Amino acid sequence: MFSPEDLERLRQKGAEWREKNASRPRRRAAYKTPSQITVEPVYTPENVPDTDYLADMGLPGEYPYLRGIHATGYRERLWTMRMFAGFGMPQETNARFKTLLDSGQTGLSVAFDMPTLYGYDTDDPKAKGEFGKCGVAISSLADMETLFDGLALDQITTSMTINSPAAIIWAMYLAVAEKQGAALDRLGGTLQNDILKEYIAQNEYIFPPGPSMRLVVDTVEFATKHVPRWNPISISGYHIREAGSNAIQELAFTLADGFEYVRHCLSRGLDLDEFAPHLSFFFNVHNSFFEEVAKFRAARRIWAREMRETFHAQDPRSATLRFHAQTSGATLTAQQPENNVVRVSLQAMAAVLGGCQSLHTNAKDEAWALPSEPAALQALRTQQIIAHETGVTDTVDPLGGSYFLETLTNKLEAGAYEYFRRIEDVGGVIPALESGFFQREIADAAYLYQMEEDRQERITVGVNAHTTEETLEIPLLKMDLEGEQRHIESLNALRRNRDNRDVSEKLRALEQAARRDDNLMPPLMEAVKAYATLGEMMGVFREVFGEYQASWGI
Repeated sequence: MFSPEDLERLRQKGAEWREKNASRPRRRAAYKTPSQITVEPVYTPENVPDTDYLADMGLPGEYPYLRGIHATGYRERLWTMRMFAGFGMPQETNARFKTLLDSGQTGLSVAFDMPTLYGYDTDDPKAKGEFGKCGVAISSLADMETLFDGLALDQITTSMTINSPAAIIWAMYLAVAEKQGAALDRLGGTLQNDILKEYIAQNEYIFPPGPSMRLVVDTVEFATKHVPRWNPISISGYHIREAGSNAIQELAFTLADGFEYVRHCLSRGLDLDEFAPHLSFFFNVHNSFFEEVAKFRAARRIWAREMRETFHAQDPRSATLRFHAQTSGATLTAQQPENNVVRVSLQAMAAVLGGCQSLHTNAKDEAWALPSEPAALQALRTQQIIAHETGVTDTVDPLGGSYFLETLTNKLEAGAYEYFRRIEDVGGVIPALESGFFQREIADAAYLYQMEEDRQERITVGVNAHTTEETLEIPLLKMDLEGEQRHIESLNALRRNRDNRDVSEKLRALEQAARRDDNLMPPLMEAVKAYATLGEMMGVFREVFGEYQASWGI
């Protein structure tokens, strides 16, 4: 803390410095972060005059967790290196998993193809032409068995990026584990399962918000009782940022979604301190280095304060925000793709300095195609170099106390609270998404960012400055053109060889449970084990719940 006399002396010196340097030429007219926070030429203690470093920041591992949720940071344990992977047939992705694990990856993260994300079997007419392009195709328990063949699920942690069909895909995973002889209470991992951000940003929703939230709470309730080491929701700002939001919007909208899930779980009658410690988050890491570090720190403090003061959490773990980070796909450029290695390295460093619990680094070729094996390995090596060669893991919160960083942290937090107020003014999260509030805010931010790039107020090297005439010289992943047909043949064989009478009974039981208020995980587990397909189970839900059509317009 600085005395009033010290602060007055600093104010005077600062005023003299600004007057002395005011006439110096500037490289550009305005200096702002992508969130439009004005960046001053110099920062001193007068920028954070009212900060009580113990009360407002705390120490690592102590409330309000601004400086990290673990007292020892990465000195005792590194973040989980969890590369996002999935393409083509389950056999192909299984091979990629094993390669990454052999190369030092410490957790799996599954990408599913578009038909799977929308709950269609590979042979559905609506799935034609989309097989395996943005992830692996999973149509049944048999596919999930192949995907994790030779991998002991009670010895690794798995993250699955799936939302509308999340309960079904998770049921398949749990069934595979049981077939391996693994106890459910020994399984660790994360289910993305964040349907609110689908309505807000990614648009891979299927059902109306009501039944969608019911499915989410069903998984939280089931995990709390039967899979206690599992994180049943990964509340995701990543896709909000990829849709064009700025850092304040990503922070505010993500945390608002998190609070909404808490409210729905409490309405179900769940105990806060039983489920809240297993809520996790997923953030983007964009290019504005210091703003990104500040965003993660602000997120921890906001979550801690609201969980303690608004929701009255008693267990300290309920107030600790744990998050996975992924470098920004939207910042990758098709031009000069080798530059993406540098972008990803800096973004990954920001995630580490911000205190992430797990991290995915994008590959340099992802502006062109799914990652090739060499590019994915290079992205993993980026994390390993940061962990073992830079020294940034030697101390906790290395940037903490920086006048600039603390000012950014405070401004991001203030911006988030202003959005919380505006969301409440329109009735809360679900009315806000149904009215298009979130979508319009994101569209405005994306438009502003693009205009700044077009005017060269923001430079993207190789795109709007320092361009060259070039041809692509990096090897890209080649998809198996026959894979779709082989997968369909395998699916048809499954339907012929299973006990179809048993499948019909299990689907009928699932429908009856859906029409009541039953938790849907137990009947889903039964249907999955009978080898009902993803499309068949989602078809039951479509019939009972209906499909959602957004009525708002930008």
